[in-house]
Amino acid sequence: QGLMELANVAYVGAGVVGSAVGMDKELMKRVFKAEGLPQVDYQVVRRSRWEKDRAGVRAEIEAALAYPVFVKPVNLGSSVGVSKARDGAELEQSIDEAAQYDYKIVVEAEASGCREVEVAILGNESPEASITGEIVPGNDFYDYNAKYIDDNSDLIIPARISPATQKAVRELGIRAFQAVEAWGLARVDFFVSESDEAIFVNEINTMPGFTPISMYPKLWEASGVSYGELIDRLVQLGIERHEDKQQTKTAR
Repeated sequence: QGLMELANVAYVGAGVVGSAVGMDKELMKRVFKAEGLPQVDYQVVRRSRWEKDRAGVRAEIEAALAYPVFVKPVNLGSSVGVSKARDGAELEQSIDEAAQYDYKIVVEAEASGCREVEVAILGNESPEASITGEIVPGNDFYDYNAKYIDDNSDLIIPARISPATQKAVRELGIRAFQAVEAWGLARVDFFVSESDEAIFVNEINTMPGFTPISMYPKLWEASGVSYGELIDRLVQLGIERHEDKQQTKTAR
């Protein structure tokens, strides 16, 4: 995105700010908190401190969160380096694994008894939200293999949630999109409690996958926008955003 900005070339998707915030899970969570978006509890670990004080870091995490927890590199996508820890030994192994990919690691409470719900966002200053979809992982959680290789997860469209919760998820998706200054497209992932349908924002993906098994194009197809139409709209949104930026002066 930065290269495209320097070259003054139109491109599809979020700019430098939105892409950076969307990629950094710690910054993303801070922005979501400032926006008042509901999230599960979490802790952030820096690799340098982990290497010096494993026992102290582990004690802080265990005081704040109950097992099981999910451990993730902060600046990586597609669930690479993500693992589930059910006890202290697995926590240490999981942090060691995640620390190979980033100097910051996020440890999140498990959203137990929740559905994994996603919504696709399309637009610039007046974004729209698709109908919702639900992921039913074939594995313990929706990991890299489930996303790109195995194709053994079920995608249920629309998600099995009430109309009121559908509406709330779509509204929260748009708020998350605007909070990180995204443009063009994004997919926002949620946890929705099966018992009372409480909603938690998991994360935003400012450049979601477009593979044949990816949720983003499937959600829009189910919302009445074909794959070809979706690409046309994304290109047009990129051009419109570029034209709007041409009106901004950078010098007197």
